[in-house]
Amino acid sequence: MHIFWWLLGGALAGVWVDRMQDAVRGMRHVADITRPEWDRRLRHMPRVSIVVPARDEQEQVAAALASFAAQDYENLEIIAVDDRSRDSTGEVMARAARAAIAARPGLRFEVLHVRELPAGWLGKTHAMWLAAGRATGEWILFTDADVKLHPDALRRAIAHAEEVKADHLVLFPTHALETVGESMVIAGFGMLFVFGNRPWKVSDPKAKDSMGLGSFNLVRKSVYESIGTFRALRLEVVDDIKLGQSVKLRGFSQHNVLGRGLLELHWGHGGLGIVRNLTKNLFAVLDYRWPRALGACLLLVVLNVLPFLGVWLAPGRSKIAFAIAIAAIAVLYVGMYRTSRISPAYVLLHPFNSLIIAYALLRSMAATLWHGGVVWRGTKYELEELRGGRKQGIGSRE
Repeated sequence: MHIFWWLLGGALAGVWVDRMQDAVRGMRHVADITRPEWDRRLRHMPRVSIVVPARDEQEQVAAALASFAAQDYENLEIIAVDDRSRDSTGEVMARAARAAIAARPGLRFEVLHVRELPAGWLGKTHAMWLAAGRATGEWILFTDADVKLHPDALRRAIAHAEEVKADHLVLFPTHALETVGESMVIAGFGMLFVFGNRPWKVSDPKAKDSMGLGSFNLVRKSVYESIGTFRALRLEVVDDIKLGQSVKLRGFSQHNVLGRGLLELHWGHGGLGIVRNLTKNLFAVLDYRWPRALGACLLLVVLNVLPFLGVWLAPGRSKIAFAIAIAAIAVLYVGMYRTSRISPAYVLLHPFNSLIIAYALLRSMAATLWHGGVVWRGTKYELEELRGGRKQGIGSRE
């Protein structure tokens, strides 16, 4: 029996120590654009178009748009899209545009209104495609209506992107956390991210790793057009991730950057609020395949819960291997604290954080299969149509 515990603990320790070492070494090579060397102004400030789609975001969109208009970047335009909102989002956008133009004469700030969604599109991808078609910038920043940018965020990001000759740049957000539940879910999601992605490999053209985040996808317009625009991704629920994959698959240069406090995002109200937001996305990440979803949940439990159970249940010295796995997890939490506001003490709740993420994944799968598609903000997208859009292939040039 002791052999079983030693083998199980040793396997878990090996997995976590390997991932910890890889992350510790790799993240050193991910640039932090809050550093003084990125506080610069380029001789040529390329024009940037900020694209902001929103539906029923009247409570948050004004603050987001104000933060975009307050960027200390001169060559800038903002294109906001009211996507069939049932509240006053459109009116809030219009007021924000008037206030921004009054404070910053010469700023191009356009508000588009979508009244009907064409067949074969998701609302968000259609809104971004529509706005990008009117963009005049060399760069397009696709972002969300619930984020806030620090005044120098865009200038620092462009400085880095131009320096490293990136075609696509992702700035990791700093999550605004108001409750313990929010911290638990974000911590669990962050650790899942460690296993699903290797941010330090994204800039390596030989690696398959890619990145895309809806809160900050900064892409050259020429590259965006080369991958087929959002028309090629029109039925992708996780459009941000698929945009990043398209850029990488077509051989363009992709980079991630850190920047604590440069981009603030409040992902949901309370832990359950974040879980509800994840319901739309998680099953889509796994290509709507229930065996993958169940396998992912099982793997989550094995990797993240068993080390803590093993320390308690394993006999004698076989506890040591499980303790080593937990120590490696703790090191990753310390590293996560460097770029977030999540205390390393949350490692004590790690099994529960992971179970919440597993629940969110199962919830996403069950809701999608039960409804026969994804229901999001009053619109249903049929599952067969979503699967059909996925089969068209990433980066299609239709």
